[in-house]
Amino acid sequence: MEKNFSCLHPNPGWGELNPSKVSHEVEPIITDITGKHCILELYDCDRLKLNDEAFLRTCITNAAKNSGANLLNLITHKFEPQGVTGLALLAESHISIHTWPEHGYAAVDVFTCGDHTMPEKACEFLSKVLCSKRFSLKSFQRQTPASLVAS
Repeated sequence: MEKNFSCLHPNPGWGELNPSKVSHEVEPIITDITGKHCILELYDCDRLKLNDEAFLRTCITNAAKNSGANLLNLITHKFEPQGVTGLALLAESHISIHTWPEHGYAAVDVFTCGDHTMPEKACEFLSKVLCSKRFSLKSFQRQTPASLVAS
């Protein structure tokens, strides 16, 4: 990837990082559950809905409500000739969607922290309103390293 996005952030991760000094160790002790992360693939969706930015904004807002999360901000972008990307900033984390109307496909990511949210509900809602005929849902729990809990 070229380093041509410096206007977006003063240090977008391309600093003087020395790969030999990066630790790849994983802390083995895990304690509390931080949240749940869902990765949803939607296939054979309604192509018109996948290309409708206003409709998708409403869908994302309602998906957040269905999950029990608190929407803080929502940004979307419509591509030409087709496709929409949306990102919802939640008090509990985020919801993102990327659509390819020409393929009837949407990639969705829902991550929520806390025990009061249900990201699966957001996924179920999006699958239904986008008229997905097939889907794949993978979810896993994100866990807090013990070192963060102890401090």
